[in-house]
Amino acid sequence: MKDYQHIYFIGIGGIGMSALARYFNHNGYKVSGYDRTETPLTRTLESEGIVIHYEDEPKKVPSDVKSTLVVYTPAIPKEMRELIFVRDQGYEIMKRSQVLGLISRTKQCIGIAGTHGKTSITTLAAFIMHQSKVGCTAFLGGISKDYGTNYLLPNEGSNIMVVEADEFDRSFMQLSPDTALLTSMDADHLDIYGDDSTIKKTFESYLDMVPSTGFVVYKKGIQIKEKKATCYSYSLHDNKADFFASEISVKEGGYHFNIHTPMGVIEGCRFTYPGEVNLENCIGAVAVSILNGVTKEEIKNIIPAYQGVKRRFDVQYDNNEVKYIDDYAHHPTEIKATLNSIKTLYPEKKITGIFQPHLFSRTNDFYEGFGESLSMLDSLILLDIYPAREKPMDGVTSKLIYDHCNAKKKCIITKKDVLKALDSEHFDILVTLGAGDIDTLVQPIRDYLERDA
Repeated sequence: MKDYQHIYFIGIGGIGMSALARYFNHNGYKVSGYDRTETPLTRTLESEGIVIHYEDEPKKVPSDVKSTLVVYTPAIPKEMRELIFVRDQGYEIMKRSQVLGLISRTKQCIGIAGTHGKTSITTLAAFIMHQSKVGCTAFLGGISKDYGTNYLLPNEGSNIMVVEADEFDRSFMQLSPDTALLTSMDADHLDIYGDDSTIKKTFESYLDMVPSTGFVVYKKGIQIKEKKATCYSYSLHDNKADFFASEISVKEGGYHFNIHTPMGVIEGCRFTYPGEVNLENCIGAVAVSILNGVTKEEIKNIIPAYQGVKRRFDVQYDNNEVKYIDDYAHHPTEIKATLNSIKTLYPEKKITGIFQPHLFSRTNDFYEGFGESLSMLDSLILLDIYPAREKPMDGVTSKLIYDHCNAKKKCIITKKDVLKALDSEHFDILVTLGAGDIDTLVQPIRDYLERDA
């Protein structure tokens, strides 16, 4: 990396790409890039001194081929003009995952993997370690509400790197994890993996990369093969796990509990981030933190201050009568976990959900599961599919999900009609769900609720 002066990102506004851009910007490189649309995240990058443009224009690529490294995301279409240009001109080109892998080889790497929950655990583990004497640098898959960024600068003297290990495009196989945590191995990204067994084999291969001196941490109930690393399980309730919680109660706006570890019990813990799914994520984050040198006393003192991740059970509005929660859930299992958490925290409350399906392929693979999960709602407002990197598939629309959902009330509308649709809704809890551009509705919905209060 030292031979390069300029790092150019094609798709710089992606959550993983922007974290890398911040890493290189902090380390003194000239950083610039392209993205399709301007977003709050790209505007923040620009405020940090990173130059970004929003048109596919090869002339905007840095002209010095030898001193420029081009980093791209697989989500970029192959026919994009800038991508074709840098290939034809002989620029050094790497995928985001390759660059992240190179960085991980210079650090003691903690990689958090799994089809669900990895962003939440990565962000909390990074928060714990960054606040402790151990320290870390971190590449997150979401925006930390504590730090307002998806990249944490390294603490002085720390060589630990906490990173979200993304299974998309088999990206995590580029990492060199010394500690690996696995949250789940549910089927997803079947457009890449083909079938359930292949994705499970790939997760196993990821865990196999951890050396005998390292640690594998996995959610209790996942069946993994024997590993050369030392293995530990975690769970919220299962006392047969190596790390688990007991004496859980909800009071004073948070969870109170004990954490059982192989190193002893951490008594009197408090965690204020809502949702049982997040409490279980906390146990996983505590496990990798303790295994990498954070003390039990530090754990107890640090976790109450954690504020969470944007778009992960993110309470956007609460006037004691109506609550509005925004969540990134975009897989049937994630939606079920989020809605279960809402129902546990707010029993007997009427819930309206706005869901934007993400990808035609994912909708085609899981429309029955989406319908089942969304049937937990009292009312469903279903939006059109967000295509992201994909082109339409014949016969695949939101209607597939609609037909398999048994919510008492349901409708399919366009995104621009959401606020009008809310006029006819009667709810105690409103939740937006999805990984596309549904986040652009968050502020308008907040404004709508504040006007209506």
